[in-house]
Amino acid sequence: MTTKEFLSLMQSRGAKFTAPATLPDITRTNTVLSVRNRAPIPEFFSDILLTTNGLNLGNGYIFGTSDFPQGTRTPAPSLVTVNEDTAIFHQISGKTIFARNDLFWFAFDASGTCYMLDCATLKTLRRYDDPLKSLTDCLIAGKL
Repeated sequence: MTTKEFLSLMQSRGAKFTAPATLPDITRTNTVLSVRNRAPIPEFFSDILLTTNGLNLGNGYIFGTSDFPQGTRTPAPSLVTVNEDTAIFHQISGKTIFARNDLFWFAFDASGTCYMLDCATLKTLRRYDDPLKSLTDCLIAGKL
């Protein structure tokens, strides 16, 4: 599946998209993540962010470089905020959390490999060979 196909599939299922991020937004976010010993944004995720700087489908969220509004609900946090809030958990050192739903967190490492993490313990439950599959799993499970 390509990034375009993934985004089209999520849109057809009712995902809400935000305005795209800019390259300076991504660079700034990467700088902050780097200072906090988190993985930089990989190419597949940059491609997503340049189309939409955050997605929401039900209770599934893909975080962007900035908070994004959700109508009357609390805004979804940015990548930086999510990763600052989880900095105390050594299990995810070197990884960047980029998505979540009610059941799982999702993170990538410096090589761009994605992981499904237990929501309570942040232990790795699954490693993904296809990063778009991790995004699909996050959002589709968030819609159930």
